[in-house]
Amino acid sequence: MISSLQADAFVEAKTGAGLPLTVRKAVMHDIPPILDLINGYAARGVMLPRTEFELSEAIRDFTVVLQGDRLLGCGALHFYSPALGEIRSLAVTEQAKTQGVGRRLVDALVREAQDYELDAAFAFTYVTGFFRKVGFHVVERGVLPLKAWKDCLRCPKFQACDEIAVLRILRPERWSAEVWQGATPDDQFIQIPIPNRNSQGQGIPPN
Repeated sequence: MISSLQADAFVEAKTGAGLPLTVRKAVMHDIPPILDLINGYAARGVMLPRTEFELSEAIRDFTVVLQGDRLLGCGALHFYSPALGEIRSLAVTEQAKTQGVGRRLVDALVREAQDYELDAAFAFTYVTGFFRKVGFHVVERGVLPLKAWKDCLRCPKFQACDEIAVLRILRPERWSAEVWQGATPDDQFIQIPIPNRNSQGQGIPPN
């Protein structure tokens, strides 16, 4: 669940700097550069390693940012239930850290979540300041049932996770405290974290 994104991945690109950036859904021939990017960070302990088989299964989750034919970043929208998805596997090349690639990825993934009529999207991040700017709020991590834990168990930070959970409600009219906070570890969907009301007033009150 951890990503490589730091604050410099969200810096706005300077106008007129090289070829324009293209944002699109990933296709199968993107798998090798995505693997190179993710596994390069995995070797440094900041992302989960992925295999070609895993990427082939999940390629429809991924969005990529390119400059010409060069892949600059990737990210995925992973569905946990008909109402909830996670923005994950966010990575940007070191050479593109100040071109606004992270912002483009997150914006595209949020739009995709809205297109699928998800009620909410969440992410785990170190850059809460950026996510707040695009409508997310810091929340308590809460309880993750087995479907989510399958990735956490492989994470090098499983015993000492220091990422922060952020949540964006996409369909406020469907927000219900009972829906999100009533799950148990045996449920087949993630229990949404309870909004952190002590985080500078950023918590989301239930209806």
